[in-house]
Amino acid sequence: MLYMVIEHLKEGAAPEIYRRLRTKGRMMPEGLDYISSWIDLELKVCWQLMQTEDLALFDGWIENWRDLIDFEIVPVRTSAEAVELMNKNL
Repeated sequence: MLYMVIEHLKEGAAPEIYRRLRTKGRMMPEGLDYISSWIDLELKVCWQLMQTEDLALFDGWIENWRDLIDFEIVPVRTSAEAVELMNKNL
């Protein structure tokens, strides 16, 4: 299952986030897979596409970053999957 993770960086947290990322990596449990990410120009919001079959794996990962980031986890599907689903219903 795919998830769009919307990270709202806490005020002034970007330098510490990147410092921690450089020293400790993403700190993700096995089975939670990073696909790609985008960050706004002001370094305040990051969108990460991730994949897992176990939603509970997000809990431990979020705990590693909760002091610097507020999270939203949104289940998503690809556009191709949406087209296929809609074509079945038309």
